[in-house]
Amino acid sequence: MIPFSPPHISEEAINEVVDTLRSGWITTGPKTKLFEKKITNYCGNKSTLCVNSATFGLELMLRWFGVAEGDEVIIPAYTYTATASTVIHVGATPVIVDVNSDDFNINLEAIKNVISSKTKVIIPVDFSGFPADIDKINNLVCSDEIVIFFKANSENQQKLGRILVMSDAAHSFGAEYHDKKVGALTDVSVFSFHAVKNLTTAEGGAIALNLPKPFDNNEIYAQLNTLSLHGQTKDALAKTQKGAWKYDIIEPAYKGNMTDIQASLGLIALKYYQNILSKRKQIFDSYKSSFKKFDWAELPVYEDNFRKSSYHVFALRIKNITEIQRDKIIKLIFDKDVSVNVHFQPLPLFSAYKNLGYKIENYPVSFDNYSREISLPVFEKLTDVQVDFVIKAVVDSVFEVIGG
Repeated sequence: MIPFSPPHISEEAINEVVDTLRSGWITTGPKTKLFEKKITNYCGNKSTLCVNSATFGLELMLRWFGVAEGDEVIIPAYTYTATASTVIHVGATPVIVDVNSDDFNINLEAIKNVISSKTKVIIPVDFSGFPADIDKINNLVCSDEIVIFFKANSENQQKLGRILVMSDAAHSFGAEYHDKKVGALTDVSVFSFHAVKNLTTAEGGAIALNLPKPFDNNEIYAQLNTLSLHGQTKDALAKTQKGAWKYDIIEPAYKGNMTDIQASLGLIALKYYQNILSKRKQIFDSYKSSFKKFDWAELPVYEDNFRKSSYHVFALRIKNITEIQRDKIIKLIFDKDVSVNVHFQPLPLFSAYKNLGYKIENYPVSFDNYSREISLPVFEKLTDVQVDFVIKAVVDSVFEVIGG
């Protein structure tokens, strides 16, 4: 069986973890701080805080910005539940909009149609690692016609004076937009380093801060670091200094820090990350070269004149099929010993969001994309022979269902 997306853990990464275990420092410490600095240098943003998950990072930033009951946050229907659930956790309302038919990313006109005086944040999602068209979103929130709608309800909202743009960049670490890395494109970007991501720390994530003046991103980093440790003014590393045991709790906050064990994996993965991206692009290109021969294949967009993907998910769509036919094709592919997946089930398909009143009928593009989508295996150790095996399994399975 060819797996879908197993984690790639090198011997060097294992040795780095062992070094951490032997060091006597396994929680947040020097390796986490080093990992944060290396992410900042790689992405070109202003400061970075590593956390225990992208989910925690999204929620922490919503709370920092003062998003609360009565506020609205605009998100795409085509995303994982974390994008929406974090909004609900802080008491705000997710305003779910449809996506583009070509790149699966949030639709700009749909955003314009729902902005109101309650809108505090827009969370574009970089689907499959392909960046949303960020310049258009940034220009929108900074335009006079939109700024005039903005109503600040917190100190940080007052200081920014407009809607915050926070990229859900869970898929897009290493992706590029106009020759700039994701992380340095919006006010805030939140990465995931979950086990299935291109760069993994088993579980984990990072908040890439890139806020404009008058914000001091290093000062905000310090605030967020405190808030990620129960509101405690000193972390464990700081308390190791002579006589530095005493600390304060500035508010009853949350716990979401990354450990040095996790950071050890991240440090080695980041060291070779450009090689990882090159290998994943090679797999994408092989799939594209093979499937473009077939009239039924709708290929994903992963490069254009100003964007480069992180090559996280190869989202193949089959033209002119139903959801039932797609599911039959998936079963046949599995029967041929190839693991595939679907990214994503749009939020309004889930009971939790149906019960909140969201209806899939209001998101026709999202449903159409989902109903025909099959995500193919992409991982570092996938060989050329295995790629050919995957391609044959997909082609044969499609032929069995729709012929041609």
